[in-house]
Order: sequence, then C-alpha cells, then structure tokens
Amino acid sequence: MKLDNKVAVVTGSGQGLGLAYAQDLARHGAAVVVNDVDQAIADAAVSSIVEAGGKAVAVVAPVGSTETAQKLVAGAVGSFGRLDIMVTNAGILRDKVLWKMTDDDFDAVVNVHLRGTFTCAREAAVHFRAQGDGGRIVCIGSPAGQRGNFGQTNYSGSKAGIVGMVRTWAMELGRAGVTVNAVCPVAATAMTESVPFLQPYIEAMKSGDPLPPFARRELGFGTPADAAGIVSFLASDAGAEVTGQAFAVGGDRLALWTHPDMIATSYRDGGWSADSIAETWADTFADSLESVGENLPVEPAR
Repeated sequence: MKLDNKVAVVTGSGQGLGLAYAQDLARHGAAVVVNDVDQAIADAAVSSIVEAGGKAVAVVAPVGSTETAQKLVAGAVGSFGRLDIMVTNAGILRDKVLWKMTDDDFDAVVNVHLRGTFTCAREAAVHFRAQGDGGRIVCIGSPAGQRGNFGQTNYSGSKAGIVGMVRTWAMELGRAGVTVNAVCPVAATAMTESVPFLQPYIEAMKSGDPLPPFARRELGFGTPADAAGIVSFLASDAGAEVTGQAFAVGGDRLALWTHPDMIATSYRDGGWSADSIAETWADTFADSLESVGENLPVEPAR
C-alpha cells in the first residue's frame, strides 16, 4: 500500500471528503496537490498534511475549466516532478425541484462536477500517456447518481454521467496502463448536513458521540476518513487490476455497484406495437419495475 514517490492531485480537497482523501494518500507516502477556491482553507489543508510528516502544495482555483485542470497538473509536475494519481472530488450543490431549478443552478453544478471531472481527467490522461508508466484516475460519484435523489436534477445527472465516463475511460486508457474508477461515498460533510434523516447522526458526531452500528452499517454512514481507504487502495499497486468499477463506501460498509442491466426481457415476432405492449405488460414487466431513490432502512427504536 505504499505510495512513496507517487504524486497525486485531489480536487476540492481543502476540507471534507477531499481533505480526507488527500491526507490518506499523503499518509501512505504520496505527495499531494491540494485544491480549493479559498486560499486560507487550502493553506490549512496543506499544513495539516505537512505537520503530519507528508508533502503537499496548494493550487487555488475553481474546478471546471481546462485552464484549472492544466494548472493542477502543472502544479504537480512543477512541485514534485510528475503526476501519478488524479482524484476528481470538487463539487457544489444547488438543490431545487425541477420546476424551480434555474439554468444557472443547473449549469453551475454540471460545470464543477461533470465538466470539472472531464477536464481534470483529460489533462491527467494526456500527461499519463506522455509520461509512459501508467496512472490512476479516481472520480467521486454519489448514490444520488446511481438511484436519483429528490431535488437534485443537476447533481444526480452529473454524478450519473461521471460513472458513465469512468466506464468509457477505463476502456480507452487500459492500454496505457491507466486505471479509472468511481467512488460513491456517504459521509458527514457540509454537503450532507442538509439531509434531514442524517441530522441526528451528524449532531451526535459533532458532540463527540460514537455513531450507532445502524448508521455505520445499515446506512453506510460515517466520517470522511471512513471513505478514504478505498481511494488510496485504488491509487496503489494493490489496485492495479481494478478498473471501470463504481464503489460505494461509508461507515463500516464497502460495496460494489453493478452495471445497469436488463432485468426483464420479452420477445415478439414482428416487434412491439403499443397495443401488444399493453396486452402483455402485466405478465412481462409490471413486477420488475425498478424503484427510484434510495430505499433507506429505518433505525429500530432503542
């Protein structure tokens, strides 16, 4: 699991999950480029890594544009001589239901999450192919992108798109020795503080109380540090054969998401008209319809 002599960029790593990823990569020996839009937050993140014995520098810039992606890769190469790991974590929220979501709400989230993942991964891929000794791309997705989430058209769409891009990039970059994977974490961060059913657990954590097993296991919910190990694993030699996958992580739970697949199939000579679909619907597809959103368990009374 050693990442000595490896160099990583982690976007959106001034705090929260991104900081946990950066700190864990540094703890395993990687030099890290920390990224945030706030200089003070980025500097504090760098200090936390350096004071723990690691190596880090900051690149302050908003993720989304090609210019920022180039700055991040250049920051890694200029400070540490190379780039081996790109973790695309930066994100924002602009939650609203569909009929209230503005163009700006949509574009802002898509620009950071989807376009930012694309531009940073593309810049890393160009560098990895020129460098000639492989590389690792870890893109941060979300359960919302796998199953949808109320009020998150922009976020869910972006996160679903990220997993689709990961599957494609895994095919395109395989011959170059570059692995590409997605991680879909659930953790207590500023982005989950607005989720009502998580409030009791977040308040408990703020008070220093341990999370109950139900939260850590059934909900797969924990601290940002709980979600960091899978990123370091995928960045390491131990994860060299793993590519094109989407992992769920949080609390005590680590899981692998499946590909979307056809779960009910029927055939009809000559094809399907609307009438023929209606005639056979109840017997062929009605009992196989997929749910939307996460079907979260309810904690038993204590």
